[in-house]
Amino acid sequence: MDPERSLLSKVESFIKEKKMFTKEAPIIVGLSGGADSVALLDVLSTLGYNCIAAHCNFHLRGEESARDHEFSRMQAKNHSAKFEEINFDAKAYALENGLSIEMACRELRYEWFYKLIDKYMAQSIAIAHHLDDSIETFFLNLLRGTGIAGLSGINAVNDKVVRPFLCLGRKEIEDYLSFRNIDFITDSTNLQDIYTRNKVRLQLIPLLKSINPNACESVVKTINNLQMTERIYINAIKNSIENITRNDGENLIIDIPKLLNESDPKAVIFEILKNYGISSKMIDDIFSSLYAISGKLFYSKDYRVIKDRDKIIVTKRSVNETQETFLINEDTFRIDYPVEMIFESFDNFPDFKAPSDPNTACFDTDILSFPLIMRHWILGDKFSPFGMKGMKKISDYFSDHKFSISDKEKTWLLVSDDNIIWIVGERSDNRYRVTPKTKHILMVTLK
Repeated sequence: MDPERSLLSKVESFIKEKKMFTKEAPIIVGLSGGADSVALLDVLSTLGYNCIAAHCNFHLRGEESARDHEFSRMQAKNHSAKFEEINFDAKAYALENGLSIEMACRELRYEWFYKLIDKYMAQSIAIAHHLDDSIETFFLNLLRGTGIAGLSGINAVNDKVVRPFLCLGRKEIEDYLSFRNIDFITDSTNLQDIYTRNKVRLQLIPLLKSINPNACESVVKTINNLQMTERIYINAIKNSIENITRNDGENLIIDIPKLLNESDPKAVIFEILKNYGISSKMIDDIFSSLYAISGKLFYSKDYRVIKDRDKIIVTKRSVNETQETFLINEDTFRIDYPVEMIFESFDNFPDFKAPSDPNTACFDTDILSFPLIMRHWILGDKFSPFGMKGMKKISDYFSDHKFSISDKEKTWLLVSDDNIIWIVGERSDNRYRVTPKTKHILMVTLK
């Protein structure tokens, strides 16, 4: 069987096996102009699916971006597919939202794809990820530290996003394009090892192949085994969650004694809390608090977690709190939002010396008024810089230290009873400093 018929048959069988889509409604096809997406559009069109080609221009590579757009438009025309396009300022979006360029592009892309789903009443969004991408993802997640889900590769079906090429390797796709004499565009950044994924592709995988020529096939077997294991794991976790949790109105209640009776309590609490946007670092701290006194509080962007005697309470934060200010109670131990911070309270001792690191600030707890507030600066804000007498406008501090407009917008202030006690990560207030007369200290560390 020639490469064309073999690949078409393989992909069609995979689509049916995974129940991705039918020929009854349109499919949005992500089209970048690269080999994989060009092949995907060609294969799905050849198999008789109604494709809508969707191209994102992130304006990251100058003339190359314009070239990719024009090439993608012509590919859609050659396949008689409707062409949808959109322009994004990915750099500005990344800066605004504190994201990497890669993550910013991903968020913008998928948000737009879902809008196209609604516009065309389409079945799915088809993406050209293949087996080699899944292998790269396996190693990326392994290097970052991950659970079993992160080592299970890329899912063939994830909500409306489908990946018909996950049954193929990169070489099979390249052979198909060569056999069909189909042109494609090469993104020059794919040949540079400036991104971690490219380093895995260009350095790590070739190294593994030099050790074992069948390294990729072995990794695929491992991924498949882990996918089966994950299904068993998910079912076990589901049973555990049903056993140890209950809902009290809008609050989630976790029974601590029942949790600690599970075979792996930390894994169970991780699977529960990750669904609330709570980071793995904070989950570690919450788990450690199970053996500590009651009353510890933890904050994520949208939720508050309270350790209260024999239970953990997960409650949604108020609209005012999440949108305008961020409250820090006396028992707060850690927050993940708007910045990562650790709060430690302890008694003063004779040899105590406050760290000189600007990411750590120490205060006399007894002159603080709780709850503390985290907020951005407003015109007229003043504070007394540590080591100085008198007051200084925050705006003057910004000017003196050459803060850009973006720096000012990203800077947070820690406030006690309307008094600014810390320009976070910069300078604390002299009025709240630790002195020999201080009895109790609050140390705040920016992570």
